[in-house]
Amino acid sequence: MLKPPYKDTTKLRQAIIDTCREMNRRGINQGTSGNVSARAGKRMIITPSGVPYDRMTPDMLVSVPLNGKGKQKGDFPPSTEWQFHQALLREKEDMHAVVHAHPVHSTALSINRVEIPACHYMVAIFGGNTVPLADYALFGSQDLADHVTGAMKERSGCLMANHGAVVTGETLEKALWRMEELEVLAHAYIVSQTVGKPHILSKEEIDEVLGAVANYGIKSS
Repeated sequence: MLKPPYKDTTKLRQAIIDTCREMNRRGINQGTSGNVSARAGKRMIITPSGVPYDRMTPDMLVSVPLNGKGKQKGDFPPSTEWQFHQALLREKEDMHAVVHAHPVHSTALSINRVEIPACHYMVAIFGGNTVPLADYALFGSQDLADHVTGAMKERSGCLMANHGAVVTGETLEKALWRMEELEVLAHAYIVSQTVGKPHILSKEEIDEVLGAVANYGIKSS
């Protein structure tokens, strides 16, 4: 398993592709609607736009500068969502990967423009007592990048209004884990409302959890 700091190698590019394929295998994403990036020095490596994951090869991935200067490198255009990937990796120096997808339950909440409250203690793995909702903007736009980075200023995940979800991770593996946990949380929150009124944990209760989950989650071998 690759560990940060990542370098732009064939192994990293293949690991990004494997993450995309695993998203679809787990039912977190459908088709080519999701995208994945990883920090590689002062650049990021991101999936290309519109290429099915089962046909994607390492040389198709695109190298984009994190500082906004310099040229993108690759024979394919980067994902249309490259701007919020770039912004998140630039703003969150302790995070080395970004995963974006359209998981059904997370997307359903985003369509209703509902954030996820502290309905379960696992909300704390996203950095606070909510998984926030980023305002709507056209996909691929700078406005969307601004909304996402604003919503995630103190979080490692958010829903995107009428769109989907995005998470960051200390590693590619942890970003994928966090996206799967976000979808499970969204599903549980929706189901809980069909059997009654969900009980929301207090700020004090979540603060207690936050102190206990600093090193929680999947560990790289």
